[in-house]
Amino acid sequence: MYNTLIIGGGVAGMQCALVLGSAKNKPYAVGKKIAIIAHQKTSHLQNALFNNVLGLPKGKLGSEILKEGKEQLLELYPEVAQIENEKVLAVLDDAKGYKIITNKNEYYSKNVVVALNYAKPFDIAGLEQYVERHCSANPMKDRIQLRNFNHLIKEGLYVCGTIAGWRSQFAIAAGSGASVATDILTVWNDHNATKIHDKI
Repeated sequence: MYNTLIIGGGVAGMQCALVLGSAKNKPYAVGKKIAIIAHQKTSHLQNALFNNVLGLPKGKLGSEILKEGKEQLLELYPEVAQIENEKVLAVLDDAKGYKIITNKNEYYSKNVVVALNYAKPFDIAGLEQYVERHCSANPMKDRIQLRNFNHLIKEGLYVCGTIAGWRSQFAIAAGSGASVATDILTVWNDHNATKIHDKI
């Protein structure tokens, strides 16, 4: 049973996992179980090249970021479980919160964060009713999003990145993932507005 399970290992999902992991020593986060299903095969980062992102050296490849992000998460916050080589087939309501069914296993989590890209097809059972036309993408590209209000689909079910309706820019997707993480931390912290900063 997880407190939060993130679906998707691209920039939004990994940023969400990093922020949640960084709260590990806060009283409201101690003992919380967090996992990310780090499926990256369909990530748009696979073919990306970055010259316009603050903090990244020019010529940085998206494929490098995918690999380095998982290494960073493992090194800094090994408590965040990284689930590899599984594809999510269903996200279903359950008395415990949500039941997540993959091609290999079943998981339960109180919170689920959907952090996939905005391309069709979208075939996760239990979420089809939230699929709608993307509000910010070029209509000719026929992109989709999951209906949400400020990243929240319904209680315990979040969406971030391009599939939340944001444009496909690295910094926007990362910020969306971080925003969802701080929303979850705020709930854990008795709804007191919460953010995590490392300091020298």
